[in-house]
Amino acid sequence: MLKKLLGLAPKLEADGSYSPSKIALKLATSDKTDFDNPSYTKYQGKRSKILAIFTEQKNMTMKNGKLFSTGNHPVEALVPMLHLRSAGFDFEIVTPTGKPVVFEMWAFPNKDEHVKSIYNQYKSDFEQPRKLQDVVNQITTKSDTYAAVFVPGGHGAMLGIPEDQNVGKVLRWAHENDLFTITLCHGPGSLLATTLNNQKFLYEGYKMAVFPDSVDKQTPMIGYLPGHMPRGLSEKLKSLGAKVVNKKSDDTVCLDRKLITGASPLASNNLGKLAVDTLLKALK
Repeated sequence: MLKKLLGLAPKLEADGSYSPSKIALKLATSDKTDFDNPSYTKYQGKRSKILAIFTEQKNMTMKNGKLFSTGNHPVEALVPMLHLRSAGFDFEIVTPTGKPVVFEMWAFPNKDEHVKSIYNQYKSDFEQPRKLQDVVNQITTKSDTYAAVFVPGGHGAMLGIPEDQNVGKVLRWAHENDLFTITLCHGPGSLLATTLNNQKFLYEGYKMAVFPDSVDKQTPMIGYLPGHMPRGLSEKLKSLGAKVVNKKSDDTVCLDRKLITGASPLASNNLGKLAVDTLLKALK
């Protein structure tokens, strides 16, 4: 009751899940992003497609049994997409089974016209994405049309995607075909899919920016999460040989070989810029 009075109690949703508290939303979200609409020289080549893998799952079961209402973070998805679109790239939106993309709509920046614009542009693709298996079946014959794989963050990126064998296949295909992989915050959980079937972690020794487990452990105190995470991410990646470059949930971004990563929602704008600069330079 005291937490509710102080605005620290997570909000109960109609399906029994919890979204962040009033205080958490005030501290961790904004109605406008820092996207600054830079002008890019548009890419004119044939490798203009970005394969974007989104989650289709909404609820994460916390250690205490409560459900966190999650999905892909809209800022982490749409701000990098804004930069890439401005540079001449297009997106193929997929989910593991073709079910609609799930966003953390409680984090949507409703006063950001740029974000609303790209969301509306791809709304039909978010509602009716392609099935990842169908893409896996065709990419070997169309690899010369893709520039990168993009896995946006949000806690929902840890639901199903790290255990999806098709995600592992796509990441290995990107690696073998010299494509870039772009991901941020909890999106690097997707990289764990490369360890399925007892395979060696594809990114052992790579530097990367990832949302810190230490911050996830603190956020239940302000009602961002309704309980502690069922499992950590940054420490798991470290145990497999990844070199996590950030200790805070800040705007850190990192480029190591063909892997482009960001630490948190705060890194979304920087990640978009880094991705565009890197892709345009590599695809000249």
